[in-house]
Amino acid sequence: MPSPSAGIVTGLTTAALVAVGVLAYQASATVPASLGTSHKTSDAAAAASKAPRDTKHPGALPAGSGKGERVVYSVDDDRVWLVGPGNKVQRTFEVTPGTVDPTPGSYYVTSRSNSVTGTDGTPIEHVVRFTSVDGVTIGFSAAVAGSLPQNDPTTKTGGIRESRKDGEAMWDFATIGQKVIVIR
Repeated sequence: MPSPSAGIVTGLTTAALVAVGVLAYQASATVPASLGTSHKTSDAAAAASKAPRDTKHPGALPAGSGKGERVVYSVDDDRVWLVGPGNKVQRTFEVTPGTVDPTPGSYYVTSRSNSVTGTDGTPIEHVVRFTSVDGVTIGFSAAVAGSLPQNDPTTKTGGIRESRKDGEAMWDFATIGQKVIVIR
């Protein structure tokens, strides 16, 4: 039989997760519109078509994926690159997308949450959001249990799931205002 204190801890944890989720939603609703929208720049124009790939090095940064410090996300390759100063890739890793993809273009990180519950009901951490599509928030996150989403094609989800280790690297790199380039 569980102790009464276990029920209290569970209740407090649930209340805390709900409170963080509400605060994250409120924070995302107060972000200036200019940060949450696509910016049609030379980066976005380059990202609109399929960027050339280095077939000998599949993890190599695609040509035409922008300039400067940025996160590059390929919706076709399900891969992310964290690009630091001097166009140097600091880290690259594979991800598992949700059911809704962002449109190729240039965006900025608009909000972050250390831990919340994902739209699939999974506890997630290191949430980095950068846009929304038809009311579905799009962002990177890692499942606390390390699991990958079991995407239900009838449910619209915008979470781009990464490993916990990669999620921590994204969290450290992609602060509010960080450029995110989405390519095919």
